Order: sequence, then C-alpha cells, then structure tokens
Amino acid sequence: MIERFGELKEGYNTLTQIDSKHSNMMMDIGIYKMKSAQEEVCFDSEKESAFLLVDGEVTLEWQGNKKTMKRNSVFDENPWCLHIPKNVEVKITSISEAEVLIQKTDNEKEFECKLYSPEDCRSDIFGEGVWNDTARRVVRTVFDYSNAPYSNLVMGEVINFPGKWSSYIPHHHPQPEVYYYKFNKPQGFGCSIIGDNVYKITNNSISAIPGGLVHPQIAAPGYAMYYCWMIRHLDNNPWTDRINLDEHKWLLDPDAKIWPDK
Repeated sequence: MIERFGELKEGYNTLTQIDSKHSNMMMDIGIYKMKSAQEEVCFDSEKESAFLLVDGEVTLEWQGNKKTMKRNSVFDENPWCLHIPKNVEVKITSISEAEVLIQKTDNEKEFECKLYSPEDCRSDIFGEGVWNDTARRVVRTVFDYSNAPYSNLVMGEVINFPGKWSSYIPHHHPQPEVYYYKFNKPQGFGCSIIGDNVYKITNNSISAIPGGLVHPQIAAPGYAMYYCWMIRHLDNNPWTDRINLDEHKWLLDPDAKIWPDK
C-alpha cells in the first residue's frame, strides 16, 4: 500500500498503473521529471487525463491553446491543472527543471478541456480552532464531482503542517484513493495509517488506499508535508463525501473535551 521512490529519475516515473502495479487504484498516475528545454507529447485514445504542475515552469499546448505556467512552491502556491478527455494531444515544454504529475483513468465521455488556474482552486482550512489545532491543515480541491460531474476522477492537495494530523477524523469511502507526498526538506517524513497498519512516508512516496479503509495522516514535527490526493469514482457511485467512523464522531462536537477531567 506504500511505495517509496526516493529521487525521481529523468523522464516518466510510474506511480500506479491500471493494468499492473497498484491496479486496484484503477488509475494511471506518474510524474514527468523534466530538464530545461525538454518536450513531452501525451495522447490517450481511451483515458481522460489531468496534468498538475508540481514544480517549475512549463508551457502546455492543446487544441490550439498555449499557456505558460510557473510554480515555485507546492506549500505556498495553489496549483495549475489541465483536465482533458480522451483523444486530446498535450505537448509539455519545460522552461526550467520541472515536475508534472499526470492522473488518468478510463472515461468514454466527451467533455470540454478545462485549465484550472490557481485562482480556480478551492482552498479551505480544516481543523482550525478544534483539538488545540492539532489537525489544522489546508485542503485544496482542483476538481471533484461538484464541478466536474462528467469526470471519473477527483484531484486535490493537502498542506499538512509540521507535527499535525490530516485526513482526520478517521474516515473512509468505497472509492480508491492515492496520496503522493512531498516534504519541505528531503529528510522529512511522516506516517500514513491505512486501516490498522501504520507506514512511514518520505519524499516522493505514495499511499495506495483501497476503498473502505480509514486513512489518517501525520507529519513529523519540523517537517511540512504536502500530498496530492487523487480519487477514482466507481461506476454509479461517485465520491462526494467522506464517511466518518462512528466512534470518533464525538470529536466533531464543538464543545468536546479532549483532556480528561481532573
């Protein structure tokens, strides 16, 4: 369920594959690590695709459109993301060293290409003012069922502050989900809980989370943790919300006491 990649190699780095590793995630996910002035051309006749700029400066070209975008820090800046249906060619040209994440899955539907700018991304603060702020985090949503009901995918990001929790309270959903992690320092680490198992996570690692299992996360003190969260809708059962565990719902009471009475 956890895979650590260490340093990414130049070119395409496969994270999950529909017909191979982590196939139960039902998504092709990978990272293009590009040198300056490099070109990559992407085309898929069966799958929809989302191109997320993780780092650097690139130009994307598709259907006669051309846009240059730059991102210096996943921790401080909302993302750029291009979402396309099948049968659309995308050319990526790197202006600097860059990393571009690609998320894909099968989708027969035709829909309009959509470029999400940083201003289009919804950004929320979760966990603020409760539990002594121990689960305060930034949750960004690029697209989900509410604004892209034609898609079989969901994409967003979380900024997990040092020493704090996210994906909390413990929750689950029947749809599979993948987390792709970055830390603000290369030696940074955290823990991913999937079901009853706890895993160490490091820079460029992933959590492949089967449907139905809870998946709270925590970052080690001193290390800010980023992760891109990617969900695959199930047929006739899209992801629309989390299912909180009953035994932890008491924490949602605004007057909940989290320290034992003396």
